[in-house]
Amino acid sequence: MTHPAEATATGRTDAGPAMLLTGNHAAAWAARLARPQVVPVYPITPQTPILEKLTDFQAEGSFDAEILTPESEHSVLSACIPASLAGARVFTATASQGLLLMHELLHYASGARAPIVMVNVNRTVASPWAFWPDQTDSLAQRDTGWIQFYCESAQESLDTVIQAFRIGEQVQLPVLVNQDAFYVSHALEPVCVPAQQLVDDYLPPYAPAHRLDTALGESWGNVVSQDMFCRHRQDIEAAMGKALAVAQDADRLWGERTGRSYGLVERYRCDGARVVVLAIGSMCGTAREAVDAMREAGFAVGLLKLRLLRPLPVAALRAALAGVPDVVVLDRNHSPGQGGILLQELRAALYQMPHAPHIHGFLAGVGGVNVSPDAIAHMVQTALARHPPVHSEWMRTSHA
Repeated sequence: MTHPAEATATGRTDAGPAMLLTGNHAAAWAARLARPQVVPVYPITPQTPILEKLTDFQAEGSFDAEILTPESEHSVLSACIPASLAGARVFTATASQGLLLMHELLHYASGARAPIVMVNVNRTVASPWAFWPDQTDSLAQRDTGWIQFYCESAQESLDTVIQAFRIGEQVQLPVLVNQDAFYVSHALEPVCVPAQQLVDDYLPPYAPAHRLDTALGESWGNVVSQDMFCRHRQDIEAAMGKALAVAQDADRLWGERTGRSYGLVERYRCDGARVVVLAIGSMCGTAREAVDAMREAGFAVGLLKLRLLRPLPVAALRAALAGVPDVVVLDRNHSPGQGGILLQELRAALYQMPHAPHIHGFLAGVGGVNVSPDAIAHMVQTALARHPPVHSEWMRTSHA
């Protein structure tokens, strides 16, 4: 696969001009290019610039969508679901407490098989109040039935939002595209914005066979039997399984058109690695710097970037880590009483794998604490010096 930084430098004219955009504005551009018809959004720091940019697009006449601003995030998703069930393409965005307020309806949206695309700007959850990058908000929703992507950069956010519509509409499941607060949401970088025609060719109009339409006489929300509910959940599980291949195909086709592809996981300098660092989101960029520095110092270290968390690409993780002696998992989240969520996800994925690597977990960057390349190198050295503990360890902030 092509690394995002390399792909952006390919200079393909059909992939669109480069603009200096934040992650939030890149997400707004992606929404504009995807041509959603209904966009309910409630402003919340640090997501607000997405809504502001979309209203700018609408005011200048370049965004033909019904933008709704209800009184809360719960009401936002309450508006998204029926719009999607009526056959409209739907986009929204939120962060932190807003995502938590939607929790009840996140389950409803996936159960309704409504392919809503939502950008979540990962931010600390209260209390106490804070506004820094932390992925606990979205990881706490991993069992709600939403496909979940995690983006390293503004370019990846733009590309993933567009891909998310194609994926969600094919498997009939909602998609959550996550980007870290401030490191991605507010940081400026060159972003290639594709031409509208390129996106139109990639993303055909949404036309579901089943929708709320008086001509069809269909409905939603009836009480079902135990057996019907169980079979419905099996259908959702089957759709999640199908989403793995659909996501790979969507990424491949996008790469053919733009020169940018990301895969479900990405191996960076993993050939011959003695230890591999596993991370998601913007921390992958820092980890690349750490890996490069450690390689130059003679340490055989690599990076495994996990882009898709739900459905978890178990086969891809196993293949990428086959023959690797040790893995260091960096968790920018905290599950009280359990430690790092990614650590537990990886342990489950590699369970009973022959010659599985030793897995070391570190709570790194929780609450937005800075994680430097030197801190990552220190965690790798710490992991290699002893047998992995059962629980996650807290990163020593003196090395941050």
